[in-house]
Amino acid sequence: MSELIQSILDSEEKSDFRSFLSDLRQQKNSYLLHNDILNAYSEYCSKNKKSDEFYTGSNLSKLIYYTQEIIREESSFCFIVRPKIASQEVYRLTADLNIENMTTKELLNVRDRFVNKYNPQEGDLLELDFAPFYDYSPQIRDPKNIGKGVEFLNRYLSSKLFADSKQWLESLFDFLQLHQYNGVQLLINSSIKSQQHLSQQLKKTIGLVANLPQKQSYEEFRFQLQTLGFEPGWGNTAARVLETLNILDELMDSPDPQTLEAFISRVPMIFKIVLVSSHGWFAQEGVLGRPDTGGQVVYVLDQAKNLEVQLQEDAQLAGLETLNVQPKVIILTRLIPNSDGTLCNQRLEKVHDTQNAWILRVPFREFNPNMTQNWISRFEIWPYLETFAVDAEKELLAEFQGRPDLIVGNYTDGNLVAFLLSRRLKVTQCNVAHALEKSKYLFSNLYWQDLEDKYHFSLQFTADLIAMNAANFIISSSYQEIVGTPHSVGQYESYQCFTMPDLYHVVSGIELFSPKFNVVPPGVNESCFFPYSRKQDRVESDRNRLEELLFTLDDPTQVFGKLDDPNKCPLFSMARLDRIKNMTGLAECFGQSSELQKHCNLILVAGKLRVEESGDNEERDEIIKLYDAIEKYNLHGKIRWLGVRLSKADSGEVYRVIADRQGIFVQPALFEAFGLTILEAMISGLPTFGTQFGGPLEIIQDRVNGFYINPTNLEETASKILNFVTKYEQNPNDWHKMSQAGIDRVYSTYTWKIHVNKLLSLARIYGFWNFTSKEQREDLLRYLESLFYLMYKPRAQQQLEQQRHR
Repeated sequence: MSELIQSILDSEEKSDFRSFLSDLRQQKNSYLLHNDILNAYSEYCSKNKKSDEFYTGSNLSKLIYYTQEIIREESSFCFIVRPKIASQEVYRLTADLNIENMTTKELLNVRDRFVNKYNPQEGDLLELDFAPFYDYSPQIRDPKNIGKGVEFLNRYLSSKLFADSKQWLESLFDFLQLHQYNGVQLLINSSIKSQQHLSQQLKKTIGLVANLPQKQSYEEFRFQLQTLGFEPGWGNTAARVLETLNILDELMDSPDPQTLEAFISRVPMIFKIVLVSSHGWFAQEGVLGRPDTGGQVVYVLDQAKNLEVQLQEDAQLAGLETLNVQPKVIILTRLIPNSDGTLCNQRLEKVHDTQNAWILRVPFREFNPNMTQNWISRFEIWPYLETFAVDAEKELLAEFQGRPDLIVGNYTDGNLVAFLLSRRLKVTQCNVAHALEKSKYLFSNLYWQDLEDKYHFSLQFTADLIAMNAANFIISSSYQEIVGTPHSVGQYESYQCFTMPDLYHVVSGIELFSPKFNVVPPGVNESCFFPYSRKQDRVESDRNRLEELLFTLDDPTQVFGKLDDPNKCPLFSMARLDRIKNMTGLAECFGQSSELQKHCNLILVAGKLRVEESGDNEERDEIIKLYDAIEKYNLHGKIRWLGVRLSKADSGEVYRVIADRQGIFVQPALFEAFGLTILEAMISGLPTFGTQFGGPLEIIQDRVNGFYINPTNLEETASKILNFVTKYEQNPNDWHKMSQAGIDRVYSTYTWKIHVNKLLSLARIYGFWNFTSKEQREDLLRYLESLFYLMYKPRAQQQLEQQRHR
């Protein structure tokens, strides 16, 4: 990009560049983000009557397009340029328009100066640099392949098998000897002495099994295979055993990525899984809509159910039924003694509709009963996590009667607990971020000290760095969650380089090109969420009850507002009440459009109705804002606000009731990591308008099976919704086409069957990688432990002291 800047300075565009910078000097704002820069450039071109060709085709326009941030200092500008996804270049433009490359350290110093926190006379800050720990592992090169880590890893491993077959085949042989279930040897036994011997016995066994009837049960020839050195785990029928043996034979003779994945995905090595979700109210009923309790609970419960089903299916296909294999999934969460009528004070709860999936609740150690006996905000939870992990380890070992095979963390706190547990138990760790708060709160790292009392970001961001670097693999719901879009920085990408003024500088926080990243979107619970047109699967009494609740029930304890005309198109949204979910913004959007009000009613299912009923500061603020919007725009008679907690079954029927009336769903979040409610609405048949900031960009294909909205542009959002509503009022087929397109999109891409198959395949392949590569992670893990004990833990103890007398 330095060549592009130089070309501007060497051309007639130099005077425009100088004038544009002069305009920037007159602005009050001295730290401009991408949208600010685009707006400033647009204003400059408009003011100076620049041609369309200049506005879109000049070198200056290209520079503006790629510039992510501009920081104005007294005598220079700092340009942070993003020439492509996952790449950043930094330049200083001096007053006389000289270009200087800037180092990461210089950039972080500039940011510190911006908040008046640059104090070099007091010595340097701690620098965190994780780059050296990734020097010895394979790296993806093309940004398009970020998030396809396992595909890259398969190619890498198969090439190693081909290039250095002796060493890698020995590693494969050693790997096959590892596997047991409750002390029973699987796959191969000690009579096979080497990889050469394995190859010989493999061909003999293939010849034997090939002559058996395809449907013959494994148990009928089990003894014959054992005498040749092969134990259970190859298949449940002769056909399945033969297929698996042939895949291994092909892998040993001529390895390729597809064969490697096909074989490792069949290895019976995962039977016991822990899903960590430590914050919020985790239960199966009566919790959704409570503070910190929403999509993550739904995600983890659905994931647990589907993992158990898939583990059972895998065990059956592997021929392990006679070993009485009982896969087990445990959701590890926090026990809340004062459980407010929920089951959150119950130590062990079986997950509905499962055989062996459980919610295990472990209490926080007693400190201040006013804190530890009650729900604790996700921003206040940090001091309790280490001892929670210590206590949970004992409980898990007892419940599993041994170690788990995989630990999956959820959100920052769950990922940190997963790190602590996997470090102690030597178990594969998977991370799921759900949402990284750093990208949700603008400049949250720069102003962390101002926000610390409320949000404790110094702890959260440190925990994020520890957990994401420790994880063996990370699953994200979307590509943009990792590296954003050409116009916006991804959530993980935002951890590459940032400052926590007066605390530390992160010069390299995460390696985005590491093959640990994999995009594995979640699915939808198809028993609760299905198309409105499937009348035979719906319960008429539930439909009538929920239709009354949504449109006509007069009950001030759970509903605010009475509709003047309940037959207008329902504009529906459902989320908890917090700033990011932006339900108040949707009310503002509706209130500002008198035309939208003529055609639609606004129906919200959101949080509590009364400030005094909420224990969450942010929810209380949003309750006040929502009432203010209703009064400001006189929305009485046009809005229904339901302060209810719906079961998943009722939530599904609510979407369908709205679809019965040809309504639409709006998801107005300022940022959404993925967008589970969007999937739920689409599969129910509701045309959906979703935020353009975050995961919905990958779920929705704009104007094909839904619509993007910019929730910060209220006029544009109202216009898009109104345009669709008025069109389908003229031609109802437009609504039905969009409804069906949304349904088709979910069924083709977003099912739990697809999700859990991919997750288990990843767990097996990363387990194989860690074993065969003999990857030396101990230096990285020691570095992370130092960060935990020297940075995180002292700050957590300070927070604990602050909570002592609450």
